[in-house]
Amino acid sequence: MALISIDRERGLLTAEFQGLDKLWTLKSRLEIPLTHVRGATHDPGIAREPKGIRVVGTYLPGVITAGRFRHNGERLFWDVKNPDKAVVIELADAESYDRLVIEVDDPRATVALIEQSIARG
Repeated sequence: MALISIDRERGLLTAEFQGLDKLWTLKSRLEIPLTHVRGATHDPGIAREPKGIRVVGTYLPGVITAGRFRHNGERLFWDVKNPDKAVVIELADAESYDRLVIEVDDPRATVALIEQSIARG
């Protein structure tokens, strides 16, 4: 699971990975410029979609999807064990990823936080 935060001063969205997720994803955090964030949605169904090719990370079908994946030319970052808590963050002008698929504690609040932050520009 990840904690998502917004730093308006620095213009960053930060995903801080908790516990063993650091091991599964091989990352402790991601920092994305807010100018690169197009939007976020709560999407439990995304876990049923093809993941593509795992570049680095962990994939045990039905258990965990974590790390970097490539699918149809897209660069994806996953950190999901419970699909009901999956949030998809769409990125533009992404240096590293096109989409982040991240499990959070409160998907609705996380989506609202991200959408409000990008609406303020």
